[in-house]
Amino acid sequence: MKLRIGYLSTFYHTSILMIARGTLNSEIGIEVDWNLYGTGPAIVDAFEKKEIDIAYIGLPPAIIGICRGVNIVCVAGGHIEGTVLSGKNQFRPFPEIGKLDEILKQFSGLKIGVPGTGSIHDVIISESLKNFALDKEIEVLNFRWADEVLEAICKDKISAAVGTPALAVAVKHYAGGKVLYPPADLWPNNPSYGIVVEKSFLRKENALVERFLVLHEETESFLRNNTDNASHIIADTVGVIYKKFVRETLELSPKYCAHITEEYISTTMSFVTALTRLGYINRSITPEEIFDTSLINKIHTEKDHYGSGISVA
Repeated sequence: MKLRIGYLSTFYHTSILMIARGTLNSEIGIEVDWNLYGTGPAIVDAFEKKEIDIAYIGLPPAIIGICRGVNIVCVAGGHIEGTVLSGKNQFRPFPEIGKLDEILKQFSGLKIGVPGTGSIHDVIISESLKNFALDKEIEVLNFRWADEVLEAICKDKISAAVGTPALAVAVKHYAGGKVLYPPADLWPNNPSYGIVVEKSFLRKENALVERFLVLHEETESFLRNNTDNASHIIADTVGVIYKKFVRETLELSPKYCAHITEEYISTTMSFVTALTRLGYINRSITPEEIFDTSLINKIHTEKDHYGSGISVA
């Protein structure tokens, strides 16, 4: 048997540490096929084509997929508040400007880049612009990969970027930019990624999925409690970043856990409202269609660790 896992290049997902440490091979003892994708919507397409069994993905693309009939369900969390607004240095940030709408108004007539149409980052910035009646004044450009967003801001094709903490740190280091608004305030408790499983695979291989989730939470614990060591492993594995860069990224958005909390679910449902308003989905969807918490509630019986942060350097 081969376990087929879809993952993103987001280096603070447990996927990178599992790959680097050989966790699944040593603990489960089966062949693992890791498949890298550029965005969450691409992972949903892979599920639809029956190419993968489990994946790391933001919840909005998964919801869009579920609404169009893709047979998937979220079985665990991973990280919250992982979307960051960053921009060139000439723009004024929080708390110099206290409100998000005032920060965004600086980009009237300009362009903001975001990876992936229908990605969690796309939904957050599009909904924010619509809420502040700025969607006609500010253009959102969608890119397939986060690297393309970074290149665009370096070449002044866009003035700001909305994406992962890693993208925000890259904008700071390589484009002379800075974080403009704290990720915890941009959309509190937003589910930046979770573990999604193909439903028929979950039924047939329930024990295997449970073991995967145990290892996922153990790896989250390693990331939280051994952050320096984890940063070193991640930097060595990725190869084009250094330990300090990883550490800075983890500190920017330090809320990691595998649990699915009530806040995680309620914030996901607020995305359902946003997705409907933005025209990405055309029907209502219930929490039961999105989540199956039976395994993670069995595994993770203590309080969630999202508020624990990471170990001090």
